[in-house]
Amino acid sequence: MPVEGQEVEYKDSPTDLLFIALCRVAYGNLAGWQSQRSWTDGPDTFKGMVEVSRALMRGRTAEQQRDAVIQGFPQVPDWFRRVFPYSKWGAELNAQITPAFFTWLVGPMTTAAVEVDGGVVQQGAVKIQRCSYLAESGCTAMCVNLCKAPTQTFFTEQLGMPLTMTPNFEDYSCEMVFGKRPPPLSEESVAAQRCLAACSTAVLGGVRCHKLD
Repeated sequence: MPVEGQEVEYKDSPTDLLFIALCRVAYGNLAGWQSQRSWTDGPDTFKGMVEVSRALMRGRTAEQQRDAVIQGFPQVPDWFRRVFPYSKWGAELNAQITPAFFTWLVGPMTTAAVEVDGGVVQQGAVKIQRCSYLAESGCTAMCVNLCKAPTQTFFTEQLGMPLTMTPNFEDYSCEMVFGKRPPPLSEESVAAQRCLAACSTAVLGGVRCHKLD
């Protein structure tokens, strides 16, 4: 497992650059601002996406940030959850395909077996070695408000696929567990997480990150 400060090498493919660009455009539209960084140089393009993400936070409360991201997700019709109810097979399928579709955002991932609600063991965990988005931003609130909370809400409430994401703010790893219903955000340990020293807008020495409010 990588430790804080240790890099995980990853080379963006043309498809990765496309996904980064699409995310950057979507966040830029929500923020009303766009970074001037390159759109074709992998590392610089990713930095541009993170800059746009940070711009999305300005002038918005934590709840408004989360709502803005959720509004950017596709709307799932009610019939979808009736036709495709939760299943162990569905949870394991989501875990298997996640590395194929989201490595561009978070970096290398592996899948693993995990025990979910009810004591059922299934191959529904995805372990992110070192989240590229968290490492680049160095920001607690960006991780929680723009990634963890809206993604959990979308999968759990819109798709009917319970998902719990547990970031590690020491080594920047993260575990995603499909099939595990997330507790209220206020009851999770992230609700009390402090600012990270690497964050450009950090308030160090505080009890919790000031942008979680």
